[in-house]
Amino acid sequence: MEPLTVAGTLDSLSEIAKYVMAAAAAAGLDKKTSYKLRLAVDEIATNIIVHGYEEAGREGIVVCQATLADESLTITLEDTGEHYDPTKQALPDDMDLPLEQRQIGGLGVYLTIQGVDKFTYERVGARNRNIFVVNRIPSTASGTVQSSTSK
Repeated sequence: MEPLTVAGTLDSLSEIAKYVMAAAAAAGLDKKTSYKLRLAVDEIATNIIVHGYEEAGREGIVVCQATLADESLTITLEDTGEHYDPTKQALPDDMDLPLEQRQIGGLGVYLTIQGVDKFTYERVGARNRNIFVVNRIPSTASGTVQSSTSK
């Protein structure tokens, strides 16, 4: 699919969601898998916009690219916001507690990792690159996380 380039604003989230759902449909993903992928991408895109651009006083774009292979669908989000590696975020360890006893924060990254088969972060020059992979063939493996930095 052709990449989607949008402004790094919250108004762009619906365009990103439509793009991801179109890619999921092209990949033949079922409804549950498609929803989990859309949620994962939405969580990271929201973090990019809110933390990487708005809170940092920066403006920029978000580029969303879908790549369809025989065995997987890969969605890549790339931005020039503040450097942020979500794979370094501590995941919630209180998920077994009642909601009112849980700490605030970290749930978006948790949902991202749980929603895809593989989630990877790379720093490429001055860009953040978040990569979401969903297998087109059912897998029993749980989500994996990777991080790397390139210059």
